[in-house]
Amino acid sequence: MMLTLMFAIIILVVCGIVMMLASVLSKKSITDREKSSPFECGFDPKSFSRLPFSLRFFLIAVIFLIFDVEIALLLPLALICPASNITSWTVIGMLFLFILLVGLYHEWNQGALEWAI
Repeated sequence: MMLTLMFAIIILVVCGIVMMLASVLSKKSITDREKSSPFECGFDPKSFSRLPFSLRFFLIAVIFLIFDVEIALLLPLALICPASNITSWTVIGMLFLFILLVGLYHEWNQGALEWAI
């Protein structure tokens, strides 16, 4: 028990040191306007290269990822059906589907699923 605790403390200390070193070494010390601007074969840029990102697209993508992962968690329920009690399997499956539907209703009610404003 004591050996496991000692290994855990050593691992935490080493991880902390590595994170601090990475944080210190990754900082850029030179902030030059010319170096941070885009480079197009020695000429000044034709247009602004950093176009604004659609926040609606980002929200739709995040919602898709959340529901995609939840569906991936729901699929193994079919595999454990023969090995489990049918009542508990049904209750767990229905509870999981209910949580999914409540989340979908909430997103729909908040207007997050509408693409155009």
